[in-house]
Amino acid sequence: MIEAHGALQRLAAGLTDEQVTEASGLPGWSRGHVLAHLTDNARMFARLAEHALRGELVAGYDGGMAERNAIIEATAGRSAAEHRAALVAHMAALEAAWARADDMDWSRPVTFRNANLAATVFARWREAWIHMVDLDVGVLPDDWPEDLAAHAIGFLLGRLPAGTHLHAEDARRQWSVGGGPPGTVVTGRVRDLAAWLAGRTPTVSPVAAEGLPALGPWPPHPPQRPDRA
Repeated sequence: MIEAHGALQRLAAGLTDEQVTEASGLPGWSRGHVLAHLTDNARMFARLAEHALRGELVAGYDGGMAERNAIIEATAGRSAAEHRAALVAHMAALEAAWARADDMDWSRPVTFRNANLAATVFARWREAWIHMVDLDVGVLPDDWPEDLAAHAIGFLLGRLPAGTHLHAEDARRQWSVGGGPPGTVVTGRVRDLAAWLAGRTPTVSPVAAEGLPALGPWPPHPPQRPDRA
């Protein structure tokens, strides 16, 4: 995670005011929107961590997605220097909160995805690397750490139909989507499989004899819980 924050900080350091206003790789978002999201995402996770370490559960956003979206819109128009300063400050605050956690603290519950504090580290890891690609200033899925790509595949498997099998040729790893009969086998490099599942452009598209299956929605937040009797 520290490596991801360092890469993000170096990437932001080279951005000009003009680049910040230009379109990102996400439809309808400028690079400023992506930076605003990455900055506020760090602030939100720090908020969850601070409360979790006190044994408290709070929502990431009291106002839900409307508050999240409003913050992004309100801060997207910052100058490059303002974006850098805010991003660095909130990443440092998040890392400081995590640094205070001991082995027991990582299992403390948080409202984000009905998970625990440890899960927010992995979530931030995904956010940082995936959105660095969206900034469209030189970082590609090929730059993702292999472990990040493998983790992202596991997180995003729910986007695939039951019975789908993934085979990463370069990493000698396989994943299967349970709950159905054997289905499509998708083959590719681990980073390309991760990029495809994340809705980003892989360097070399994965392949399947029957054609690539359609991707379902991103895993819901919070996850759907099974009905209880």
